[in-house]
Amino acid sequence: MPLAGNRRRERVFFETDRHAVVGDVTLPSEGYQARLSDAINRGEVAFLPLTDVEMTPLAGGDAERHDFVVLAKRHIRLAYPLGERPE
Repeated sequence: MPLAGNRRRERVFFETDRHAVVGDVTLPSEGYQARLSDAINRGEVAFLPLTDVEMTPLAGGDAERHDFVVLAKRHIRLAYPLGERPE
């Protein structure tokens, strides 16, 4: 499904204390707030909305899939982009 306006989806890996989380973050195509680091460092936003999410417990166990998750930024220990998702 195409995104409205000049938006893009970036596939991102996050690690919290208990889970490895892979999901899509929606970002502007270019310019202001277009980088993943911009989204993570926005002080006025405490949560990141993610779509098409896979959560895997670090202690072992089965991965869970979710259409939508809101991740509290204060729990993020590691994050890196996996690449832009094709539309």
